[in-house]
Amino acid sequence: MLIKKTKSICPVCRKVLDADIIEEDNAVWICRECPDHGPNRSLYWSDSAMYHRFDAYNAIGNGVQNSNKPEIRSGCPYDCGLCSEHKSGTLLANVDVTNRCNLNCEFCFANARACGFIYEPTMEQIEEMFLLLRSQKPVPPPAVQLSGGEPTMRKDLPEIVRKAKEYGFSQVQIATNGIRLAQDKQLVSDLKDAGVSTIYLHFDGVTKATNPLLEISKKAIENCREMKVGIVLVPTIIGGKNHHEAGSIIKFAAENIDVIRGVNFQPVAFTGAASNDDIAKERITIPDLLKGIEEQTEGVLQAADFYPIPCVEPIIDLVESYTGRPQIQFTANPHCGAATYLFVTENGLVPVNRMVDVDDFFKSIDTIAEGLKKKGTINKYRTLLEGVNHLRTTMKNDRPDKIDFWGLITNALIHHNFDALRKFHWNALFIGTMHFMDNYNYDINRVNRCCIHYATPDGQIIPFCSYNSGPMRREEVWKKHALDEETQSF
Repeated sequence: MLIKKTKSICPVCRKVLDADIIEEDNAVWICRECPDHGPNRSLYWSDSAMYHRFDAYNAIGNGVQNSNKPEIRSGCPYDCGLCSEHKSGTLLANVDVTNRCNLNCEFCFANARACGFIYEPTMEQIEEMFLLLRSQKPVPPPAVQLSGGEPTMRKDLPEIVRKAKEYGFSQVQIATNGIRLAQDKQLVSDLKDAGVSTIYLHFDGVTKATNPLLEISKKAIENCREMKVGIVLVPTIIGGKNHHEAGSIIKFAAENIDVIRGVNFQPVAFTGAASNDDIAKERITIPDLLKGIEEQTEGVLQAADFYPIPCVEPIIDLVESYTGRPQIQFTANPHCGAATYLFVTENGLVPVNRMVDVDDFFKSIDTIAEGLKKKGTINKYRTLLEGVNHLRTTMKNDRPDKIDFWGLITNALIHHNFDALRKFHWNALFIGTMHFMDNYNYDINRVNRCCIHYATPDGQIIPFCSYNSGPMRREEVWKKHALDEETQSF
């Protein structure tokens, strides 16, 4: 059964093709046919019922007012930059600060060690990228992630963090394998002093079989705990390799709630060479992951507890209606990711859904926002108070006391402020997943809805999945701005 039409690419030549998203055998597939390489059908979502539940939260954004690629020439995704077809602003910005790395992982978005050249932008170039991002209208991104390669290979990383804060990023994150953070406690201290908000720590499992860096990761966690630097664990989930430890990773995070703010699972994306057999064995979609979590936590955290990213748009609408000011938008395609909150209590782990009727909560928020739009300035505050009071009806009777859900969602989801969770009497973990695309499940509708973007030294802002796969590739950006051969050293 045809669900909708979109555009995709040929996995071989990356030519843009018309594509169908279809439902068959209780799963969702993306199908297209290349005139040179024939038909291709790739798994999109492994559970069609969950696909339709998430689709109900679809929300289209307004894009950016100062798009730096306003003219459409070849069409998406060739005109990425952002082009005027893009429907979302930048929620989280990425800046690659180096392609050097001290590992050679089998699965790597960057494929850094195989490049054969060094990409490492100067501080001046980095500042230009920060300025480009913070100039975005109507709302500049509040968060930036310094990525690579391995960012800690740069000796001036603390200074880069400090510059990011000076340019107005309220959240500065570092994506790292943790090796140098484990080896050098002073580096952790320097990053903390510079203003780093969160360490995005690559963490693939709780056993040495799935995570050869386990002891190093634990040491990095200990150093961050001592320096009071928050961590989000970032596991790459691969079928047949570590998918069976997703529940254990969550339990590990809960046991270290004093330093770990959350877990952000990333099902594997085949951005390099992959055979059909590899894809069939190792492909994990969001429904696969969520069902695995439910089984591995024995139903404590269920697949139904997760919601797609645009579910919080009623809250954004409410804040805009009340303040009269534009807010950042969570208008990614609903099939890009999912999230929930898990509270760590004396009686065990309790998902937010056991404490509040989430669907009714969002409906109530939507009603408040609509009411605010109809009221004059004088009556807005009264309308908001009445609405917030009504939210109490969505709270379940068996919830723990003293949990300010309004504050939780506003601070954590709207402002991406995970540190706000520490203010609560009950400790909470953010549990999320983002499934980035590759050439096999590439959907251009998802590209022009992306809200996680990369800035480049030549003044472009590129959606995550265009930068890492598809016709526009990270390696092209890196090669264009690579260091001269005389200055390269490995």
